[in-house]
Amino acid sequence: MSNSHEVGVEDLSSVSHDTNNTNKVSAFDGHIEQFLVYIEVERGLSAATVAAYESDIRRYAQWCVSRAINDVKDITTQDVEQFVVSMHSMSARSIARRLASIHEFHKFLVSQGELSDDVSETIKPPKIGEELPDALTIDEVSRLIAACGDDTETDPVRIRDRALLEFMYASAARVSEVVGANISDIDLDTRVARIIGKGDKQRLVPLGSYACSALQRYLDSARMKLAEKSKTGLEMRAIFLNKRGKRLSRQSVWEIVKKYAQAAGIDKEIHPHTLRHSCATHLIQGGADVRTVQELLGHASVTTTQIYTHVSPQALIESYILSHPRAK
Repeated sequence: MSNSHEVGVEDLSSVSHDTNNTNKVSAFDGHIEQFLVYIEVERGLSAATVAAYESDIRRYAQWCVSRAINDVKDITTQDVEQFVVSMHSMSARSIARRLASIHEFHKFLVSQGELSDDVSETIKPPKIGEELPDALTIDEVSRLIAACGDDTETDPVRIRDRALLEFMYASAARVSEVVGANISDIDLDTRVARIIGKGDKQRLVPLGSYACSALQRYLDSARMKLAEKSKTGLEMRAIFLNKRGKRLSRQSVWEIVKKYAQAAGIDKEIHPHTLRHSCATHLIQGGADVRTVQELLGHASVTTTQIYTHVSPQALIESYILSHPRAK
């Protein structure tokens, strides 16, 4: 869950300063705890997803208490509508995600017999504007990776960084999947990597020759030099290590991507996910089937992947000029 949990600060300020209201939230606690156990144990959701649900539902409960609603049975459809209105300062995507949490919470309460009706069922989220994912051009990706140095590079950190960027672009892995990757997850002989994604779901993705070459060079020399700097012993499993011989962190990957983007003269807003978007976009543009890209990205629904099938503005202009009889 990449979205922040900032919602209705002005609405919650009264809650945080009212000890009576804070105590009253406990009236919801039993239901919330049962819901969290359900989504974690029975539905098998990841710890990060459970934490996001908990944050959403507890803020919802606090808002209810601030409105003198102290029992789930007292919540009405109008209350849910008002809660959505209170989030007006948030993005449509963030509101939709939080409302989805509320829908799940109410459906759970109905399934447990705590409520007779789902009062949130008819509440729809605001429409989310369809935005094309941010992606680099093929040339920009090449410049980004080249900024790490070439095959004569001897700095173990820069060798690692080149392998890291090649791996991210080749596999379209999320940053959490990259930093969580272990040596046992890659097979350079068959050019395949096992990616462990959301909910511990596994998928196999191919690795191109550039990524395999960069990874092989890193594993043959640079990784051991980084591992030797660890004061607590070698991190035996992780592929990517930091300067202290520990598993590379998400924040470090962000900094690495930003650093080389600047060195490459790329003035776009760029982050680790940009390489994932770029990989998917370039595959679609190269003729890959959307179902294949769906598997590569680990999307549960092909609908999520279909955004990459949209024609870029530049491609649209070029196609128009070449095709329209009165465009030239």
